[in-house]
Amino acid sequence: MVARAYTVAFEGVTARQVEVQCALSPGLPGFSIVGLPDKAVSEARDRLRAAFSALAIALPSKKITINLSPADLPKEGSHFDLPIAVALLAALDIIPPDAAEAVTALGELSLDGKLMPVIGALPAAMGAAEEDRALLCPAASGAEAAWVGACQVIAAPTLADVVRHFTGQSPLPPATPGEVTAPAHHRCLRDVKGQERAKRALEIAAAGRHHLLMTGPPGSGKSMLAARLPGILPPLEPAEALQTSMIHSLSGLLSEGGISRERPFREPHHTASMAAIVGGGRNAKPGEISLAHNGVLFLDELPEFNRSVLETLRQPIETGEVMISRANAHVSYPCRFMLVAAANPCRCGHLTDPARACNRAPACGADYMGRISGPLLDRFDLRLEVPPVAYTDLDLPASGDPSAAVRGRVIDARARQAERFSNLTGIETPRQNADLSGDLLENVTRPDDAGRQLLAQVADKFGLTARGYHRLLRVARTIADLEGSDHLLRDHVAEAISYRLITPVMA
Repeated sequence: MVARAYTVAFEGVTARQVEVQCALSPGLPGFSIVGLPDKAVSEARDRLRAAFSALAIALPSKKITINLSPADLPKEGSHFDLPIAVALLAALDIIPPDAAEAVTALGELSLDGKLMPVIGALPAAMGAAEEDRALLCPAASGAEAAWVGACQVIAAPTLADVVRHFTGQSPLPPATPGEVTAPAHHRCLRDVKGQERAKRALEIAAAGRHHLLMTGPPGSGKSMLAARLPGILPPLEPAEALQTSMIHSLSGLLSEGGISRERPFREPHHTASMAAIVGGGRNAKPGEISLAHNGVLFLDELPEFNRSVLETLRQPIETGEVMISRANAHVSYPCRFMLVAAANPCRCGHLTDPARACNRAPACGADYMGRISGPLLDRFDLRLEVPPVAYTDLDLPASGDPSAAVRGRVIDARARQAERFSNLTGIETPRQNADLSGDLLENVTRPDDAGRQLLAQVADKFGLTARGYHRLLRVARTIADLEGSDHLLRDHVAEAISYRLITPVMA
């Protein structure tokens, strides 16, 4: 007789079903696990022996064979401990076989029989719901998995509790979802003295999810402005929060099963490797661009990043998805993020400051900013020069709207975009103006006659690429949404042009 249990193997955010088969056969006593297990899975047999001994369960003097099917799918991680234990308990007739087959299990066993939390409980619950099974997991992972309302979650503290639950001695209550993480206290835009044009660009970028590049001398406030971006972004929609949390679950970033409605804000150091930014490594884990999904990826000191790392961003920016290819697998992660970058105009930072002019100008700026390729630079919707603030302005009172007021305008603008796209269906349905393409782009970004004439003059004089032309129209559409206008006017186009023609490459 072969007893069966079920678990999952992760391919990106997708949880693939794995059938755990347990057979007890005559022969020399032994315990083997087959089906492409990694080292952590192979070591499960030693943890199971100790855990069963702690429960006073004696393993039979037979050959125990565990097969993880499909056998050609690599199995990685310690979460296979619990499903293997469930299949073995069913083979020993300690728990009913049909009960073992009715759940998807994942969890790590300690030597005394306690169940330790594992990563990926949220996507595992999604996979269990698709197979119409309940999810059996450690108690510490139950609050996270219970966010999937379509799946019953059984959260057990120990393996003994699992036995008592399936034998009807002490049924476990269904797990309840964790708390929604309280919103963080964000820094206010009014803390930034001056820089009204930069604040306006930040508002436009937030309203349409446009990519923004800020250049300026050291101390002009580029990083300070970027740090205040989370305070003006709208909260995540429920579907967005679940999708983002699935990625964070695979990275072990969910705290006590809580899900946050705040948009991610990731700011990796410029020494980060390609695997850290894009994703990869031995287990093809998500990188910073996926952890920033539905949020912001802030790259400070942009030219200091390795050029090969920067070039890998070009395709994910366009597609909103990254494919990590390995010899034995191809793993896909979503990465629809807003890219915000900051850079000095040259290595010393004073190329544009007449009071402290660089003695290597203009070659210093061309060499330094030349590390950013033209195709990557073309993908920034807004390019902004952030001038230095005079020390006399620092004594002036705070000016401009607070973050709460700006956030209200951003939410209203995104609501107009959502209403515009509400009747559309399809896989590539846009969410914000930055996603516009094809016929829809032409229909909703058609300027008036004066705007069309201005656009033609600029495109002809400055040689806009097709990508640059379309991105300019998307920014103009966002400016119109912020003003509550259904029509794209010349003023909207002119303001969008003012953010597009600035080039940080000094020649």
